[in-house]
Amino acid sequence: MDTILVANAGSSSVKFQVFEVEPGGGLRRQLKGQIDGVGSRPRLRASAADGRVLVDRTYENDAVRDVTAALATAGAWLRTELKINPIAIGHRVVHGGPDYDKPVRIDQKILTQLERYASLAPLHQPYNLAPIRSIQAYFPELPQVACFDTAFHRGHGALADCYAIPRQLHVEGVRRYGFHGLSYEYIAGALPKVAPEIADKRVIVAHLGSGASMCAISRGQSVESTMGFTALDGLPMGTRPGQLDPGVVLYLISEKGMSAEAVQNLLYRECGLKGLSGISNDMRELQGNSDPNAALAVDYFIYRVGLNAGMLAAAMQGVDAFVFTAGIGENSPQIRAAIVDKLGWLGASVDATANGANKLLISGRDSRLPVYVVPTDEELMIARHTLSLLSRAEGSTKQARAS
Repeated sequence: MDTILVANAGSSSVKFQVFEVEPGGGLRRQLKGQIDGVGSRPRLRASAADGRVLVDRTYENDAVRDVTAALATAGAWLRTELKINPIAIGHRVVHGGPDYDKPVRIDQKILTQLERYASLAPLHQPYNLAPIRSIQAYFPELPQVACFDTAFHRGHGALADCYAIPRQLHVEGVRRYGFHGLSYEYIAGALPKVAPEIADKRVIVAHLGSGASMCAISRGQSVESTMGFTALDGLPMGTRPGQLDPGVVLYLISEKGMSAEAVQNLLYRECGLKGLSGISNDMRELQGNSDPNAALAVDYFIYRVGLNAGMLAAAMQGVDAFVFTAGIGENSPQIRAAIVDKLGWLGASVDATANGANKLLISGRDSRLPVYVVPTDEELMIARHTLSLLSRAEGSTKQARAS
């Protein structure tokens, strides 16, 4: 049985899923799991597609010191206990820079190029690449595929792609990229099946989680995104500020005497919901907290989603539907209802019963703007890209042999 392993490595956790390659070329999810608490209290958990628990195991801190060791631990469990030896591994890589607009099979040259973008995604890129490097060293023949969060947005026009800065900087790669592309690509591909009435129309998709952004999608293509050069821009997030006047950064350096490293740490780890509330970066915790600062953080998040919806509607010269996805978007009826209220000027209203039940269509009967909740599946998107790239490579090899 051929399988594809999908890995999504972060700073203190590694999420993974295994997909079986079916005879017709389809993919069936076998299991999903993660190792979290890396470097502090490592814990391996995994469950089968039917929800059955496969493993729940803790480790000594020294046994799983970093994300490389975490993926090695998960890989050893898959090989020795489940007898799973994947034919390829697909990785989520946050930043593809100006060079990569589609998934690629990784070699040493590509890995070196991707390392150049670590400073543009310091919370993600170094950790995305560390397991790739380790697998490359121990299993050099095992195909590894990088799937980029920036790729879906690379078809943007020049007006959406550039900043008003000297052209040479743009040539060097200082431009608007957009992120969460694997999620948006999945939603764009799912709409013809789950909501065909809007699939070829102008849709705003709100990927709302600890990392949050929004995307304008017209006829299945990304037109505009709230994120830009890095994953700091746009909406406020769990620990990131979202839209911020660059003068604030200059002030922190010149007047507060902060180093570039200190500013980076502040912007990526101490801002957003955490910074505003002074309590937590978790929306669930803030919603249940009576502290006024918690309420401010929640209200600010909702306010900025509403503002950015107006921007994205302007980019498409109108909007025909609004879609919620990701952790908050899929699971918080309260936040969804508050955001839809901000979209009242677009004719949106919510059906409280449908919203509370997490239905596909949650807008009211009188709503001129249909509002949907569509679960995303970035891991399946990565598995599809990985299998597709392998299939093309095999086809090319067969053709070369035949000739």
